[in-house]
Amino acid sequence: MTTLERIAPAFVEMAHSIVWASAATVDADGRPRTRILHPIWEWDGTDLLGWIATVPSPIKKAHLAVHPYLSLSYWTTNHDTCSADCLVEWYSDDETCTAVWDKFATAPAPVGYDPRIIPQWAGGPTSDDFVVLRLAPYRLRVMPGVVMTKGEGAPLTWAA
Repeated sequence: MTTLERIAPAFVEMAHSIVWASAATVDADGRPRTRILHPIWEWDGTDLLGWIATVPSPIKKAHLAVHPYLSLSYWTTNHDTCSADCLVEWYSDDETCTAVWDKFATAPAPVGYDPRIIPQWAGGPTSDDFVVLRLAPYRLRVMPGVVMTKGEGAPLTWAA
């Protein structure tokens, strides 16, 4: 079993239980900016991919045009933490947007939700205000809270 095969399922389980991630991008001058985003992850036993449904804001577009990377950090009150550093690609085609819309609409709670609750997305998955970010992680870290609070175990880390 590879390191990714050990870590990816633990990462997806923790990320999906926490749901919201702090996401950082970097502008052309090297200045970071954070926001809260709601990724959904897919692990097929070989590849791990993440998807974010988002509004194509000018800031996000400008940052990712210069530095197509996103760093995500999840944390919850029991100190479970996980993070993913990812290469990012924009998708605005109807097929991908509809597929990702459906992933969120049909996923179980708490990661699944009805995208129509976002006012900008009232027009559905093919509206101009709905785009998708595809995340291809090149580094993952999973640290159960017990590692931090009791010193038991060790963080799991994978890098491509």
